[in-house]
Amino acid sequence: MLRYQWEDAVRFWNSKKGEVLRSQIWTKVGRLQLFEITHKKKDGSPMTSEAGEIMEKLKDKKAEYEAATSTDSSVNLENIDNRIIIEVLGPERYGRVRFQGSGVTPTQYFGSGSQQYMPSGSQAKAEVQRLRDQIAQMQANTVEQIAEVQRKYEELQQQLRAEAAEREAAAAAREAEHRKKYDDLQLQLQQMMQMFQQSQKPPS
Repeated sequence: MLRYQWEDAVRFWNSKKGEVLRSQIWTKVGRLQLFEITHKKKDGSPMTSEAGEIMEKLKDKKAEYEAATSTDSSVNLENIDNRIIIEVLGPERYGRVRFQGSGVTPTQYFGSGSQQYMPSGSQAKAEVQRLRDQIAQMQANTVEQIAEVQRKYEELQQQLRAEAAEREAAAAAREAEHRKKYDDLQLQLQQMMQMFQQSQKPPS
């Protein structure tokens, strides 16, 4: 595809006609099916272990709803995909719809009067608690990271001090060795001078 063709395709996709086409595609493909399509490799295996676990939970929940319809005719399967996703993954976040990309808002997908994406009081409390727990965990992780950095810093300081002490000790040992050699040479020189002086004296 040439560059101008790609640009034309992008402009069409973001146009009103493109929006209609996207809505038709989304209507034909269920959200559960879309999740599987976008989270599987070419060989059909999940992209990640987490995606595989979510797929299993979604399948199990859908099986529960289908089993319920066989024994209870009052169970309403309308928007079952949306309900299953909310039960497994939690309520929709404001301003976006899962698996539909950044350009799709809840109002566009569910309709202006729908409450599919609106969390209930208990769900909102659970979401708040989840966020609080997440913040607390992040704070705990930060404290642990700071403590780890502090520990490594202290270890490095100790290592540097030990290396400096070793260098000082080695330098002192070398200096002592050099001084000893100097003293030995000086003593030898004195002895040689004495022997020379004695050899110069006339015999008595």
